[in-house]
Amino acid sequence: MSLVKKFATVASGTLMSRALGFGREMLMAAALGTGPVADAFNAAFQFPNTFRRLFAEGAFNAAFVPLFAKEIETHGTEGAKRFSEEVFGVLFTALLALTIVMELSMPLIVRYLVAPGFAGIPGKFDTTVTLATIMFPYLICMSLGAMMAGMLNSLRRYFAAAVAPVFLNIILIGVLAYAWYKGSDALTVGYGLSWGVLAAGLVQLAIVWVAVRHAGISIGFRRPKMTPAVKRLLILALPAAITGGITQINQLIGTAIASAQNSAVSSLAYADRIYQLPLGVVGVAVAIVLLPELSRALKSGNLIEAANLQNRSVEFTLFLTLPAAAALWVMSEPIVRLVYERGAFAANNSTPTVAAILAIFGLGLPAFVLIKAFTPGYFAREDTRTPMMFAAISVAVNVTTALTLFPEMGAPGIAVASAVAGWVNALMLLGVLIRRGHWGRDVPLMKRIPRLVLSAIVMGVALYFAEHWFAVRLGRGAPLVVKATTLLALVAGGALLYFITAFATGGADFGMIRRNVKRGSGKAAPPAPKTAPDE
Repeated sequence: MSLVKKFATVASGTLMSRALGFGREMLMAAALGTGPVADAFNAAFQFPNTFRRLFAEGAFNAAFVPLFAKEIETHGTEGAKRFSEEVFGVLFTALLALTIVMELSMPLIVRYLVAPGFAGIPGKFDTTVTLATIMFPYLICMSLGAMMAGMLNSLRRYFAAAVAPVFLNIILIGVLAYAWYKGSDALTVGYGLSWGVLAAGLVQLAIVWVAVRHAGISIGFRRPKMTPAVKRLLILALPAAITGGITQINQLIGTAIASAQNSAVSSLAYADRIYQLPLGVVGVAVAIVLLPELSRALKSGNLIEAANLQNRSVEFTLFLTLPAAAALWVMSEPIVRLVYERGAFAANNSTPTVAAILAIFGLGLPAFVLIKAFTPGYFAREDTRTPMMFAAISVAVNVTTALTLFPEMGAPGIAVASAVAGWVNALMLLGVLIRRGHWGRDVPLMKRIPRLVLSAIVMGVALYFAEHWFAVRLGRGAPLVVKATTLLALVAGGALLYFITAFATGGADFGMIRRNVKRGSGKAAPPAPKTAPDE
């Protein structure tokens, strides 16, 4: 299967999840707006979600996948099964202990870490503590599920792991629909959503567990034991967890700072949901597929194949994310107005703030996606320390910038800090890959990047004038159908202009697309000698 087809397999499941996520957020915005319950739920959900990214997706897609792939190569399916059972026993025990400690400490955690700004608001603080307590066991389900998803990805079975998150949104949409039918108040909706998150975790874990069994590996529980393989995993996983979850770390910091201002937490969450669509569909797909493919190429000594994988991944991500970034920057207000402006959200007049945050997130989108394309170049070589150091620098930049800008700019200042930190991290990752000789100079890629940037700028300028021309049809007073059809027509027209410009300037060509689509169907390039000293 070609690299692009693998990306598409993962992206299709992610796209379903993100599309349903839009539906979920639209219903949440109408039911809760940016009021106190919305702030409490989003802050509470951010906490287990951050731990999920730190200790599950980030750590296991970065550390577990290369080691699991190595076990398959050296000891076959039985060796991989033994290794996964050893990891499962240690992981489950550690997660259970962590969950118990966190549940007992939740009031202190919310007061001093998650949302210190809520501490002076008794009702809001108590609600956040209760909702976080309900949702935190979700971490166990998602962490074990992420391990099994890593196994599936290593076995080149991508779809089940990609489609499992869809059920979180299906369940939460069901909760919101039932609450609307019953006429429930905001607090009841918040409690229902929290229990829905926990139920979704159980469903997602069941899906990947069944898929792993179907793939021929049945995981049994083993007594926790620190075998050499598990120790190696933990050594790699801790820095990889921090690196892989850097965006979530910065979001958690942003949530803590934003809690000092009413509606800021939920405004950031609503904007985050929109920009997560291109980030999730492109960035997550690239990261999930690239890591096992790159690990496999390096383990077989095929450096030419590894370099080609990295270059094509960056080419693919920029080709799709540059126009998305331009569209989010120019069209943020019409997008927010269409997606959210109804019910409690409209009553709070939240559109200008959420639109400003979304536009700034759009400028950081290419960086957030490039980070996911660059980090496998380190993780596949079992170097998780270097990206962790860059992640720490990125966090420092984020905190400093956010604390500086928040008093004057409010929530948009936190978005600026996140975007700046993302670009700092991406540039450091690329710079060291080049310095170590792990990023080969690709002339076609270097020629295409400025042409793709130019094409995105041309599209952005056209959309800017088109938005002003159709301002009445996109405004608050326009019917929903008129706003939707106008916005979709502008987006389609902008995409068409971008693709025409990209092909006309040489930023893209049919030969490039044909090579990427067909790639993988033939024989791999012969292994190249291992020349780099630190590979």
